[in-house]
Order: sequence, then C-alpha cells, then structure tokens
Amino acid sequence: MKLDDTEPMLRRTMTNRRVVGLRERLLRAGVTVAYLAPQDVNNPSYFDDHVDAAVRVFQQERGLIVDGLVGPETDRCLNEAQYALGDRSLSLDEDRPMRGDDVTRLQHNLSRLGFYYGHLNGVFTRSTHHAVLELQQSLGVAVTGVVDLETIAALARINKNITSSKAFSLRDYHRLERATSALRGRSVVLVPSRAAGQQPPASAAPDFAERADEVTTDVAVLAFGLLQEIGADPAIVAPEPTLRDRRGEQVRCVPSVHDATGGRPDSVVVSLHCDWNASPAAAGLASYYWGEQDHSEVYSPIGERAAGLVLKEMVARTGALDLGSHARQWELLRTHEAPTVWLDLGYLSSATDRAALADPEHRSHLAEAIVFGLQRMFLLAEDDVPTGTMRLDDVAEFNGR
Repeated sequence: MKLDDTEPMLRRTMTNRRVVGLRERLLRAGVTVAYLAPQDVNNPSYFDDHVDAAVRVFQQERGLIVDGLVGPETDRCLNEAQYALGDRSLSLDEDRPMRGDDVTRLQHNLSRLGFYYGHLNGVFTRSTHHAVLELQQSLGVAVTGVVDLETIAALARINKNITSSKAFSLRDYHRLERATSALRGRSVVLVPSRAAGQQPPASAAPDFAERADEVTTDVAVLAFGLLQEIGADPAIVAPEPTLRDRRGEQVRCVPSVHDATGGRPDSVVVSLHCDWNASPAAAGLASYYWGEQDHSEVYSPIGERAAGLVLKEMVARTGALDLGSHARQWELLRTHEAPTVWLDLGYLSSATDRAALADPEHRSHLAEAIVFGLQRMFLLAEDDVPTGTMRLDDVAEFNGR
C-alpha cells in the first residue's frame, strides 16, 4: 500500500480496508503492540487506539513527527521498513532505485568496512553499486554488483569484525578540516518550506502553508542578499524563478537542490520552516540535522555543527526560546549529498512567535543568524567569536571584502 498526494492519509477512527494492510506492515516493521494483528481483533479494518499507538511507536522510533497520522513521510518509512538485509536481492536500477532498510544496513556494513563513504540514505545508488563490486572482489565471490544470497552470506561471516567506526562520517570531517575560513565562493542552497515539500501539521490552520512559505521565502531572500554580498554562491529553490529582494532585484532561483549544488563537495543546504502546535503556548526556535534520535550516530557532522551554531545565533539575536538542536531521520535531511540543516523559525500557532515573524526586523535577524552561523562553522577555534557578537564587517573581513 502506498499513499500519493491524492489519497487521504490514514488516521484514527477511520474504517478502511487499507487499515488491514497497515496493521500487517507495522508488524513486519517490528512494532509490537497488543491487538495490532488483524486476527486479534473483531474489525481489522478499523483504525482503533491500538493502531494509533503502533503508528506513534513507529514514528517515535524513526525520528518522525509523532502525530499518529499515516501521511507520505510515515508511509515512505513504513515501505522501507518492510525489508531486512537478505529478504531480496539488491542491484542498481538508476531509473527506479531500490530503497529500504536492507539497503541502509548494507550501506552501514560497506561503510564500516571502508568500501563506502556516501550518505547512508537507504537508496541503492551508483556509489553503492561500486562499493558492492569492491566488496565482492575482496570476498572472492562473483563480481556482479548484485547483492545476492552468496554475497550476503559472505558478508555475514565477517560481520563480527565490523565495528562502530563511523567511517561514513569521515568525508564530512575531512571537508571541515580542509575548509578555509571563508564563505566566499561556497555554494549555499536555501530551501523555503513550500519548495521543501513540508506537510502541514494535522492541527494547522488552513492558511498555514501559505503563511509559512511567505515567512521562509522572505528570510531566504534576505539571507541570499547577505551571502551574495560577501561573495558566496547562494541559490534559492523556488517553483517560480522570479523572486526579488526588497530592492526589487531578481535573485538566483533553481528548480531543485541538485541544480544548485551540481555535486559540489563544498555545498551546504539550509531548509527553512515554520511550525504549528495544537497548544498556543508552544513557541521557540529549533534546528535539526541527520542522525539517530538517540544520538548513537551522527551521519552528517557538518549538518550537526551548522544546526547548532545557526540555532545559537538565532536565539541570541532574536531572544526567542531555544528548543534545541536535534538529530532526525527525515527524508529531506538524508536525501541530499550535501550536508543539510533544517531550521524551524517559530510557531505560527503562537501569538508571540506569529507577531515576531511578521516583523521585518525580526526576519532580518534570522537571516543574519544563518549567515553568521555558517561563517562560524568554518572558522578555526582561534578565529571564532562569542555567539551573537559577529557583525557583517567581520564576515566581510573573513571573506576578503
């Protein structure tokens, strides 16, 4: 079962034949909740409290937004969770790449053996294919690029030697070590909420998406101007390539992140969002990077560092509540080859945050914080400055302007 944009998401109290399949998928994904199995209830097509609890457990384990709704992101993760390594043969299909937890586990093992240094994104890409070829050659099995039973069995024999070396993070650490202190010439991709495909929270007001897009697009345009001024190479992902800054000048827009980065290793992606909560008391700023929610693994050290520094700058410059920087497994964070940070700029459900986000000066402070946080990420320890004290003149000096 797969949801698309035209299918309603599954939710509590619904009665639908698709709920029977949902129960089975949750069980195959390893969720253990009483009265979840179809044979254990009188009406397996009813989305009851037990299914709701199982969906929330799955969302919590996967680092998703825990709302009990089976929307596109939860559905995608459920699809990927249906496969364990060995359930099927894996191979390269560039038109329709194979995805799943089995691919993620394969990438983990290949990474820790030193064959794979790409993102652990659960997608069987060409870089995964080349790593499999090297593995097969090293194991002395048929070098086909197909992860079949023979390859999986050979890999299982050496699993005991695979350690938690975090080899997948070495490339990010190496990039940080080799980075200069300048943002000049660096590719920075700004993604407003609509271009990121943000799904409105279930309790959000009808105009939430429109208001969030207006706020995040304006902050992106402001950050674009500052980055361009210091000689960086910024771009904004936007459906309509006609965005203009407050002076009426057109900014550089691209249809996708890949069009902006082109595989450049020095790129950084900043995704901008607003939040909503059923409680009007919820307020504040948060940031997210790619990693395990229990902090056992950080898949993007650059993303983690950017998320932490930009959040500190935003809090210091706006006085908003600091809700912390968190690791998540969200699709947007792990899809791009470039390090990616997700920034929540405030809650539109909060009267305080909503008023602040409507203030042009507040938005300017948020844009400055993005630039200052990114600049501090690439500074050597002896060149860094206390949070909230960096000025545009300082950034210009670091970038030879």
